[in-house]
Amino acid sequence: MDKANALLSEIIFHLEEGGIVPYLGPGVLDLIPGGSPVPNSPEALVQQLVAKSSVPFKIRGNLTATAQYIENFKHRKTLVGHMTEAFAIDAPPTFLHDYLASIVRKPLLIVDAWYDNAMATALQSRRLSGQMQGVSQSEHFGTWVHYFRPDGTRTDPFEADTWDTLLYKPMGSIAPAKNFLVSDTDFVEVLTEIDIQTPIPDVVQQLRSGRHFLFLGCRFRTQLERTFARQIMKRSSDLHWAVLPGELTRNEARFLAEQNIKRIDMPLDAFARLLTGEKEAEKLAVAV
Repeated sequence: MDKANALLSEIIFHLEEGGIVPYLGPGVLDLIPGGSPVPNSPEALVQQLVAKSSVPFKIRGNLTATAQYIENFKHRKTLVGHMTEAFAIDAPPTFLHDYLASIVRKPLLIVDAWYDNAMATALQSRRLSGQMQGVSQSEHFGTWVHYFRPDGTRTDPFEADTWDTLLYKPMGSIAPAKNFLVSDTDFVEVLTEIDIQTPIPDVVQQLRSGRHFLFLGCRFRTQLERTFARQIMKRSSDLHWAVLPGELTRNEARFLAEQNIKRIDMPLDAFARLLTGEKEAEKLAVAV
């Protein structure tokens, strides 16, 4: 128990001192009271896509392949339309989003690897903040990232150097401009260059240096999930944490060991409430 409390204190200290980059996945939306109004996993999203467009049975469980089929046979605009409809309802910020937005240490970098706008909404009150979104080469050839102010207006990468809070959405987002990396082609383009870091904003590469990562609501079951996490955390600290309840796949366990990510084996809701002070720290029970 003392070890668990020490771990929690260490994470809180690093977060509030700016030494941690929170890395959010779709599972964070599970914290929304009453359930998420938008898809909260790749599996939930692909089911919404196949409900809108018929695709071959063998790829119906594969998000990127399904998106590629729709793009090929129905047009890119149809795919973007389906994605827009799936995330059209505003996802309200959870208590975890609000806690992260309240951290005063600057500059604060948050990575959000899903398409909802909950984290961006929570950050609206931070005046010198902005959002960086990955964009599809199918729609914006030659450009990897677009930069947006809190009011949704687009700006240039130089302004990002002046922000005290930076939200990096590597796969795009519903707001403000409906940018989505979701099809096989979208990711092939990015993965071709990501090893040399071209698609990752310079300011992200600078701010991650020496920092730990805390993965919340993420899984690492697919090669895509692992590759994005690996490349975004490249050249950062040599110690990280991930809240990962339940049984790990072999690939997940190997990835955690390879990247020196310490696992916290408890439900995200319970960990988030401890992190934000909604539960007593002595009730923490983790496996690392």
